[in-house]
Amino acid sequence: MSYPIARYLGIDSTDTPTFTVNDTLAYLADTTGTPQVYRLDEPDSYPERLTAHDERVSFVDASPTRAELMFGMDEGSNERDQLYRYDLATGEEHQLTDQPEAKHLWGGWGPDGEQFAFAANRRQGDTFDVYVQGRDAESADLVWEGPGGFVGVAAWHPDGDALVLQESNSSADQVLYWLDIDGGDAERLTDADEAARYHHVAFGPDGDLYAVTDYGAETAYVGRIDPAERGDRGVESVETVEPGHDDWNVDSLQIDADSGRAAYTVNVDGYSETYLGALSDDGSEIVDTTQPDVPEGVVAGVELGPDGELAEIEFSADDHPHSVYVAGTESGDTERWTAPGTLGIPEDRFLRSETIRYETFDGREIPAYWTLPEGVSEDGSDGQVPVMVDIHGGPEHQRRPWFYPTKQYFLNQGYAVLEPNVRGSSGYGKTYTHLDDQEKRLDSVKDIEYAVNWLERQPAADTDRLIAYGRSYGGFMVLSAITQYPNLWAAAVDFVGIADFQTFLENTGEWRREHRAAEYGSLDDPELLERISPIHDVDEIQCPLFIQHGANDPRVPVSEAEQIAEAVEARGIPVETCIFEDEGHHTTDRENLIEEFERISAFLEEHV
Repeated sequence: MSYPIARYLGIDSTDTPTFTVNDTLAYLADTTGTPQVYRLDEPDSYPERLTAHDERVSFVDASPTRAELMFGMDEGSNERDQLYRYDLATGEEHQLTDQPEAKHLWGGWGPDGEQFAFAANRRQGDTFDVYVQGRDAESADLVWEGPGGFVGVAAWHPDGDALVLQESNSSADQVLYWLDIDGGDAERLTDADEAARYHHVAFGPDGDLYAVTDYGAETAYVGRIDPAERGDRGVESVETVEPGHDDWNVDSLQIDADSGRAAYTVNVDGYSETYLGALSDDGSEIVDTTQPDVPEGVVAGVELGPDGELAEIEFSADDHPHSVYVAGTESGDTERWTAPGTLGIPEDRFLRSETIRYETFDGREIPAYWTLPEGVSEDGSDGQVPVMVDIHGGPEHQRRPWFYPTKQYFLNQGYAVLEPNVRGSSGYGKTYTHLDDQEKRLDSVKDIEYAVNWLERQPAADTDRLIAYGRSYGGFMVLSAITQYPNLWAAAVDFVGIADFQTFLENTGEWRREHRAAEYGSLDDPELLERISPIHDVDEIQCPLFIQHGANDPRVPVSEAEQIAEAVEARGIPVETCIFEDEGHHTTDRENLIEEFERISAFLEEHV
């Protein structure tokens, strides 16, 4: 049976769980069409909706000491979040920031719940400063002026007198600083001589600092840093506390500073393994680990509840909509708290992908997920089907086997789906992530050509009906694939893609320009930007093109869509645009999503 796209897009996503002080679970759900805050008293109980806004809520975080929450909300998906405090006893909302031109990056509650921290680019667009504000204060105190660039608050010291800041020079290069709140002085924590990633930063009971990092290693692990050694050059060593598995990254980390309870996840070929345990007495390892009973799939995050006794697990899989599980950190006993439902679509109609690998031009193996529609045999005995080659964004992100309602819709419509993690993807080691930097950018596009070579050897794949499909950086990959290898494609769908790296860097958010230079190149090298930009090879495009964008996109300006559409149309190639005036980098309103994918479905039906 075929189901309309509205049924798939109507399946709720429940995520961002946080336990309140009175042991209720708050989380986000898009039941109304945009993400809002909900609360549950116990598993399988009827949820209470707490917020009623037309705009999306981006995060929710419960106070550690009071029955209240903090949440963020932007306008028209422009990613300029403002911060709001919600009183759980009265239902009152208090807007705590009101500077709509600035991004406010949530930095967490202070340990006593009396104040909170955030970073914002209020002074100038390319510079993030750090602020601390009382929970009921009308304004914030500027506690640190940034030197320029993208900086966020990574952790509060358990005594409430210091913050750990995270400066992101690029996706692969973060620096941690120790900020004394009263003095305003920031001292470097991490080694100045080696670029590395540092994320999921947390303090332990001993005052030492823990983080997920790939410092000095090919893959990420849980490391311990001694804050006492901070200074001009940072700390020149990181102690391994939990190495994870060979060849795979530790993905996330949570530590309760009072109890020492810990939770971490490992990314094993895209699938998650979750471990609950505790720091040893000397803090040198995570011991007494247990694994919660969740299905095979992807854990997007784990949060520890009050006292570290419970862990909230945000889970999904190809055939399992985004749900929240709760586990005891000592016992590992697990309950599913949210079950979004499937709007009457039988769960067995949701299909799981197969992990495959194909060889590319330099002998490397490219990992990918391959899914055939129901009733289609691999040997082609049931006939051949069109194939959607779905390329992730980032560029350093990783496609993982979590629940995509649109993927399940297209499978239901008879399309096969191939999802490659081309070079430059995260999850497969540091070397792999850097294989597409700057002058090597088009090597990742060549990996798509070799994905098609693999498809040509699959009897069920109709390689005369291939669709290049991707969002954001994946949209660039689509445009590049149909210009570099134009003979391969029957149609293409580009969501918020980069057409010209020169104009993208000129017009993107000011802070983002430098952040992306390590991967894409800079405005100082126009020859490189021209060579890797699809707009300069637009005369090669042969297939019909669908382009989606949001007019409020702060990452990839809508002018990227406008210029590629104009250039393709001038050549007489069929092109259809879908630009929403009230959306940004992501389409977040369900009515817009339904319109968007109904049009894409009709476009593919016509041209493929």
